[in-house]
Amino acid sequence: MKLMSAPRMVLLLLCLMYFITYLDRVDVGTAAAGFSKEFNLSNTQIGLVFSAFAYPYLIFQIVGGWISDRVGARRTLIACGIIWASATVLSGMAVGLASLLLARVLLGFGEGATFPAATLAMSRWVPKLERGFAQGLVHAAARIGNAVAPAVIVAVMLAYGWRVSFFVCALISFAWVGLWAVTFTEFPADHPRITPQELSVLPSPVRHSAPVAWKPLLKRMTPVIIVYFCYGWSLWLFLSWIPQYFLHSYHLDLKQSALFSSGVFFAGVLGDTLGGTVTDRILKRTGSLTLARCRMVSLLMLLSVISLVPLLWLHTLTVSALCLSAGFFFAEMTIGPMWAIPMDIAPQQSGTASGMMNTGSAMAAIVSPVVSGFLIDRSGNWELPFIASMLIMSVGAALAYRMRPDEKFSLEPRALRG
Repeated sequence: MKLMSAPRMVLLLLCLMYFITYLDRVDVGTAAAGFSKEFNLSNTQIGLVFSAFAYPYLIFQIVGGWISDRVGARRTLIACGIIWASATVLSGMAVGLASLLLARVLLGFGEGATFPAATLAMSRWVPKLERGFAQGLVHAAARIGNAVAPAVIVAVMLAYGWRVSFFVCALISFAWVGLWAVTFTEFPADHPRITPQELSVLPSPVRHSAPVAWKPLLKRMTPVIIVYFCYGWSLWLFLSWIPQYFLHSYHLDLKQSALFSSGVFFAGVLGDTLGGTVTDRILKRTGSLTLARCRMVSLLMLLSVISLVPLLWLHTLTVSALCLSAGFFFAEMTIGPMWAIPMDIAPQQSGTASGMMNTGSAMAAIVSPVVSGFLIDRSGNWELPFIASMLIMSVGAALAYRMRPDEKFSLEPRALRG
């Protein structure tokens, strides 16, 4: 029986990691139906629990990206995995709001460097013309985590209680850490099963990372950060509040809300996979990073906004489910091109560059759940947070053309670059 190739094995391991991290993240959105009653929390307090994870997550985007560039993806992700798995255990052991917030903060520390480190690994293990596909695929795995979580967590909650749902997720996380530690090598050439044919299509290895020019690189990545913030606002609205939206806005039970939430998140799985494939095909056919990344992201953000418009007038369960699924589908199609951009702009510092970009989503993760919970508490209108999301996504669509992935980052004067 032919074994899976080494590059595909690495991509599979990263898919599993993305799946597990999002399973852990959205566990809290479904488990909120249990701990909110036990701890007597308001929607605003639940929003604080959702967003507590994002404060250290924001800090460790850039720091974690820099660390991964310096020490490598292997050691970074082993340390991250141990921390996030431990935080998930502590979430299940929470005795009130304060301890739950502390556990979520620790989860943010553990997961802060995961995506930058994974991007570094992909920059070494994925051919240049397949970067969009690889990023789309791993994020599709994350959305499968989103989609599976509500149904799985509800089943565990109904049988054993909300605490056990966290313990199950922690066990899966610890298992992944062990698998990653014994399987992954930092550079493809060091892998015992890599072939010369596979090595020939991979990027040329750079064993020692160059010092980071922080200010110029941050300036170069600023438009990308802003656009990703606009996407992240919608993402964290969906991840945090969709289960509660169906539960309360339409007075469904836990099983029904989990079913509709899973449907929305499965639409994101399709969007991630398709977006990565489309951006690579556009790049191969046209050779234009502007078309494959910027114009594609702008169009998809606008389509996401348009998909949510019927929510403003038609308040029925079927319409809401279809509109939210379409809106999430188009938003997730932006993932492949967006996460390929740091590798396009700064391929030798892709961990740091992707960490900078993901600070945009992390900042949105802090603000979006809390603002959404506040709006719901004050107005009683569960559609109001989506109106805010539509406005912010429209801003992202307008700014997408400023990202310029076709201009590779360099400290050399433009004249010397030819």
